[in-house]
Amino acid sequence: MPYALFCHEAKLSKTYPTEADVWKLARQSGLVVDTTTESDRPAPRPLLDNDYEIRSCRPDPQEDPAKNQADAERDAEQELRLGS
Repeated sequence: MPYALFCHEAKLSKTYPTEADVWKLARQSGLVVDTTTESDRPAPRPLLDNDYEIRSCRPDPQEDPAKNQADAERDAEQELRLGS
């Protein structure tokens, strides 16, 4: 099942093949903060900011999650080249 970024019931992102893909894009967009918890975890854990959440969903009829992921990877690679 594909995944997307949501805020409450509103879908905010394109649909991607895996939850990890959405986490990666959310981190690149500055939507992820690292937080510590009172549990026994020695390192901070990632948390989405501002009531955002990643949920499974059906893609829109015209949407291809694999193409969305390939486009995002291409855009990130291009951004890295321009930033160097």
